[in-house]
Amino acid sequence: MGHPTSNTSYFFHRMSSEDQETPKQKPKMPWYQDVDGFRLPGMFSADAYRSALTYKPRPDDLFIVTYPKCGTTWVQNIVACIFKDGRPFASAMEFFTETPFLEMTGKAAGEKLKRPGAIKFHLPFHLTPWSPESKYIFVARNPKDCCVSLYHHTEGLPGYKFVGGEFDDFFEIFINGEVDFGDYFDTTLSWYEHKNDPNVLFITYEEIKKDARNSILRIAEFIGPQHKEKLVKNEKILDDVVFHSSFGFMKEHLNRQLDELSNMPKDMIRNNPDVPAGLRAMLLADSFQMKKDDNAGVTFVRKGVVGDWRNYLSPMQNARLERKFRQRFAGTELLNIWKDDM
Repeated sequence: MGHPTSNTSYFFHRMSSEDQETPKQKPKMPWYQDVDGFRLPGMFSADAYRSALTYKPRPDDLFIVTYPKCGTTWVQNIVACIFKDGRPFASAMEFFTETPFLEMTGKAAGEKLKRPGAIKFHLPFHLTPWSPESKYIFVARNPKDCCVSLYHHTEGLPGYKFVGGEFDDFFEIFINGEVDFGDYFDTTLSWYEHKNDPNVLFITYEEIKKDARNSILRIAEFIGPQHKEKLVKNEKILDDVVFHSSFGFMKEHLNRQLDELSNMPKDMIRNNPDVPAGLRAMLLADSFQMKKDDNAGVTFVRKGVVGDWRNYLSPMQNARLERKFRQRFAGTELLNIWKDDM
């Protein structure tokens, strides 16, 4: 898992040869940084990211891995509710410490994690700390909805310095693999190749959306048969997991909890030993904001629907992304997985 060494730098648009049929002006870019050849949000700590890559997996570790905006928060909540007998996160700090996002927090958050718990990554397979004894849930989502959701996430968080950014600009950097956490197709393919590994559960956002109850049971069984047995034997716990991991509940409660975190006094963050170092550095930065100036609250959880891309992609954008989808996933079952959703 070595990386080429380079200094932190910022990315500029590079139009690929397949897209030069439609000349475009250089798009406005969100605030990104390049750390050792990998693209990250500009507000993240490069040291936290580097330390995350050195994390040594334990045999009892459970990892939730996705490309951004492909169901990460959803599955974090599902897994937490399974472990907590149907109870949701009590606060945003609990969300960050019981399912830590290691690229943001650094590896110490994983080392201090109270088990059972889960660790979150947005990494391609070759960068993710790997052990055949640990378990990995990879959640995939169709690229069109992923693009739209990632645009809203990026435009909606002032830390990206992209507030007011146009979807057309964002589409160009997404289709060229120039957004944070790298290329959607590279990451998805890298994990698809391991979908049959006994310690990998490859599941799609759309599967969970279409049948949350059975998807939750499938996730529980993968984590450990005792977890599925608990849900099957106790209908109330299963109902609570379904409800507390629903988008309606998360949109109201997790957004409010993140809003409360964003308003927490700096001294409380600075002096709280439970706040992971990478998260503390980000929250204490003078320029950091979690919500827009004109926004009453954080909108980290937005819609959670399938097919929203139809409201954003122009016919030409749709054709270009469709063509790339078919080229990059040629010869795989990924071409059929989303036949009803794209």
